[in-house]
Amino acid sequence: MKKVTLYTDGACSGNPGVGGWGAVLIYNGHEKHVSGAEDNTTNNRMEITAVIEGLKNLKYDCEVDVYSDSAYVVNAFLQGWISDWQRSGWKKSDNKPVQNVDLWQVLYGLSRKHNLHFIKVKGHADNKFNNICDKLATDAIKKFKTSL
Repeated sequence: MKKVTLYTDGACSGNPGVGGWGAVLIYNGHEKHVSGAEDNTTNNRMEITAVIEGLKNLKYDCEVDVYSDSAYVVNAFLQGWISDWQRSGWKKSDNKPVQNVDLWQVLYGLSRKHNLHFIKVKGHADNKFNNICDKLATDAIKKFKTSL
């Protein structure tokens, strides 16, 4: 199985507002940068979208180290929330519906295809690739706003 490193970040100008996401895929010494933006979204949605879009760029089933500064995304996997949500019909322990269920369902499906390892990184710190992802996300927001 191919081993890939994926760094991701999401950002939002207003929450909700215009949001952007960025991802850097690293395989065999090569980097691929991807990003995008959308209107009327939230930071959490952009954090999840960054992981989804990064994984969608993989042509084969891979073992992926996913680095994110989002506790929301990382803890969903490391603390087993996503499996619990899936088993309970996408409801939380208080029986309320899971927010962003549309995105979580896509990410859950991708997690069944790839062997994912989530690693929490500190945001806006000295992590080179997290900083690149942040810039990709914020640049996508700026580009989106100028296209309106």
